[in-house]
Amino acid sequence: MKKIGAQIFIDCLLKEGVDTIFGFPGGAVLPIYDVLYDAPLNHILVRHEQGAVHMADGYARASGKPGVVVVTSGPGATNTVTGIATAYMDSIPMVVFTGQVPTALIGNDAFQEADIVGITRPCTKHNYLVKSLEELPRIVKEAFYIATTGRPGPVLVDIPKDVLMAFADVKHPEKITLESYQPNYKGHPGQIKKAIDMIMASKRPVVYAGGGVILSNASDELQTFITKLGIPTTTTLMGLGAFPGTHPLFMGMLGMHGTYCANMAVTNTDCLIAIGARFDDRVTGKIDEFAPFAGIIHVDIDPTSISKNVKVDIPIVGDVKNVLKELIKGIPGPKGVKEFKKNLEEWHAQVTGWENTHKLSYKQDPKGKIKPQYVIEKLYEATKGDAIVTTEVGQNQMWAAQFFKYDKARTFLTSGGLGTMGFGFPAAIGAQIAFPNKTVIGIAGDGSLQMNIQELATAVQYKLPIKIAILNNMVLGMVRQWQEFFYDKRYSHTCISVAPDFVKLAEAYGAVGLRAKTIEEVEKVIKEAMSIKDRPVLMDFKVDQFEDVYPMVPTGQPLNKMLLV
Repeated sequence: MKKIGAQIFIDCLLKEGVDTIFGFPGGAVLPIYDVLYDAPLNHILVRHEQGAVHMADGYARASGKPGVVVVTSGPGATNTVTGIATAYMDSIPMVVFTGQVPTALIGNDAFQEADIVGITRPCTKHNYLVKSLEELPRIVKEAFYIATTGRPGPVLVDIPKDVLMAFADVKHPEKITLESYQPNYKGHPGQIKKAIDMIMASKRPVVYAGGGVILSNASDELQTFITKLGIPTTTTLMGLGAFPGTHPLFMGMLGMHGTYCANMAVTNTDCLIAIGARFDDRVTGKIDEFAPFAGIIHVDIDPTSISKNVKVDIPIVGDVKNVLKELIKGIPGPKGVKEFKKNLEEWHAQVTGWENTHKLSYKQDPKGKIKPQYVIEKLYEATKGDAIVTTEVGQNQMWAAQFFKYDKARTFLTSGGLGTMGFGFPAAIGAQIAFPNKTVIGIAGDGSLQMNIQELATAVQYKLPIKIAILNNMVLGMVRQWQEFFYDKRYSHTCISVAPDFVKLAEAYGAVGLRAKTIEEVEKVIKEAMSIKDRPVLMDFKVDQFEDVYPMVPTGQPLNKMLLV
């Protein structure tokens, strides 16, 4: 039986298991929205297309399912680019469907026409322009397959309006085969054997885990591997939650704003086991002096990431979960493990010494200005760590990474690779949609939050009880910190001299606004915010404007050259 293209499109989504769409209607996608009127899909009406993509991103990070976006052509499509690039840098599974002008008008500068396929080619895993209704089901199937397999990432599908309005009798394919795309999921047995031999021969091993562990749902396997051998462990920003933040073997995050202990351990290790990480510049510092004494093992599903930034000794291409299972199988019996752990006693003593030398710390004067770290710690205490936390970018992001402990995967959602201001608030909406009954906290700076503040209307419309904690210092904090350290305190255009009254702003949108100006008010505000279950809450914490994030590795310096408090 023939169906209109828009109905075929919706049928394709349903067959892919899609239950939620984030979108904004417009002329080119009106056929889709007409079918959506009766479709059994949860559609979240956003206020800006960038917000839609960040919501889909947060939904995907929290749930592990691909996020889905539908927007119109031209400016609707181009407004998605920052969100797509954010997801691409962090390998987040997502499919973005953009409307396009009718096929006959493409290339004629028609009203609301943009070459979104060309524009997004550098920041998508793959993208498509649908040329006929007959190929639409196959393309949708391929898009979800590519987005969710191998190293995940965003896929864009551009659909001309005449395709959506055509009629055809086509079926959704049950399976597809892409000869040019065959991700390798199993690590090479020989390489795994070499890795085990190197690990068991080491005296100062360190596990360095990244976001790939979370994307692979391999946290249990990682924890089993680490605890069996007793190896000190650090994670990247994207890897927080992959290994319990309260575990005694966890040294904290490494890198530019990583802990003293983690950075010193990586600098002095003789065996670095990198699992699902990509050796980002914010992690390595000066590459020539990164882990200078170590044999390096690198496990990653993406072969192009291996030895891209740092030359490794034992590459293992494969899915992190599968490779960890094989590594666990390869661990020697109780006698071998006992001997290995005995050989690590001196290393553990050294790691403990580093932990005790320079702990993450701050000084909170009981009568002084509120320290942002204090707010983070009180949020952690109020939730006992049982929350999904999203962040904006900058100082708020680093303090959230340092002072909130993440014991479970998919509970810390942040823009790591692109560093997108305006990400955290809409990502919190996506996470709350994915988990309506969980506590979702968005930690924000007053600068970042205003970049997508319009999505407060979305949160109010859908009665989402998100808690937004604004670390309000009236400056672009991280930029100001760099100006303080490296530009002779020349604070050029980083002070936000005019800012909204966030309490009144929240109330204007129909949300709840609360404010804390003193230490005594912090816990009261958090307690009240946690009691509100039917709408979002903005908590405006007036924090110390000149508080800095420590430790800090200056650009171009090795990890052991940290600026400390």
